[in-house]
Amino acid sequence: MGNSPLFTDDTIVFGLLMLALGFIFYTESRTTGFWPKFYKIVPGLFVAYMLPSLFTTVGLIAPEWKTVNDAGETIKHSTNLYYVASRYLLPAALVLMTISIDLKAVFNLGWKALIMFFTGTIGIIIGGPIAILLISMISPETVGGVGPDAVWRGLSTLAGSWIGGGANQTAMLEIYGYNQKLYGGMVFVDIVVANIWMAVLLIGIGKSNRIDKWLNADNSAIEALKEKVSTFSNKVKRNPTLTDLMIMTAIAFGTVSFSHYFAGFLAPFFERLVGEIESATARNIFTFLGSEFFWMISLSTIIAILLSFTKAKNYEGAGASKYGSVFIYILVASIGMKMDLTQIFDNAGLIFIGIVWMTIHAGLLVLVAKLIKAPYFFLAVGSQANVGGAASAPIVAAAFHPSLATVGVLLAVCGYAIGTVGAILCTILMELAAVS
Repeated sequence: MGNSPLFTDDTIVFGLLMLALGFIFYTESRTTGFWPKFYKIVPGLFVAYMLPSLFTTVGLIAPEWKTVNDAGETIKHSTNLYYVASRYLLPAALVLMTISIDLKAVFNLGWKALIMFFTGTIGIIIGGPIAILLISMISPETVGGVGPDAVWRGLSTLAGSWIGGGANQTAMLEIYGYNQKLYGGMVFVDIVVANIWMAVLLIGIGKSNRIDKWLNADNSAIEALKEKVSTFSNKVKRNPTLTDLMIMTAIAFGTVSFSHYFAGFLAPFFERLVGEIESATARNIFTFLGSEFFWMISLSTIIAILLSFTKAKNYEGAGASKYGSVFIYILVASIGMKMDLTQIFDNAGLIFIGIVWMTIHAGLLVLVAKLIKAPYFFLAVGSQANVGGAASAPIVAAAFHPSLATVGVLLAVCGYAIGTVGAILCTILMELAAVS
């Protein structure tokens, strides 16, 4: 959070992001010259993620900034673009991408998807304490601190975020009482390390066939699902009329409206219900049930799955998943703008812990994928369902094929459910590692 960027009006910033996305798609469509060679190495989705971060880095735009008014008071400002993209466009995209899903085919993906998801969880649980032990050999002060300032207490919030999500992260802050004045630094580490890892996964998507070959992976179930959806899409394909477009918009945003409305009742209800649990540990385990975002994503997905059993699924022929993909790309751009590459060096010690931690998580995923011959899709989505949650797991899944976005959401919901329990276990081990 620093000086004002060049553009602070969300209308202008949104236009800049859309121009960037238009440039990416235009250059990606070129068949001759430099661009085909470039996109053969770097996936377009990765560029859509990194270009906004470069805009932030050079000061064109910013997710947050400060100004000083005439009275000398410091005022904090922030963009609303990520909020709008994650709360409105993401659930709408999930609806449009899920209404044509074949739920039976999703379940036919088999046990390897769950194995890779839980491997990702275990990687986070053991990665934290191992990272502390390794860093303590080089720089003990980086993992030191006492009382509320103890670094392991702050890292507990990362464990909550990287296994579950924001609600789990907040629960860990409450459970272990980390100094809230220092909490902003941990949030920054969370954003930087998680975004770097997501960037790595996106690059890997462009090389997934080569990775699958190295893993000796059997991705026949994934290909079968993609083929089934593509066949159905071709069968009902038609030029969309204005009526089609308006009905698809109504279905998508009507579902979003419904989900927001009932999430507004369910979240406070469960927050009160969970608050009445006597055991503090049990109470914090179920904190995620008080998150409106959790209920909004869950309800949108459930409704979309129910719609997939109706004639609404035929709107895939009018391009439902393509319009959903537009929303996903806007979300990717809004996530990218949250990252200022220059600030990586401001918290170098903590970021180094996070990178070591994430490397252990990644290494375990690769090892298990190699052992069980799981395709890269399961590795990438299993990881993001933990680290990124419901906001980014569908992005990674949909990058393989729009029909696979639902897989990312379903696994991310599992992450919310086990996030606090896994983070508590991880924190116990980190405390032991820090005091050893």
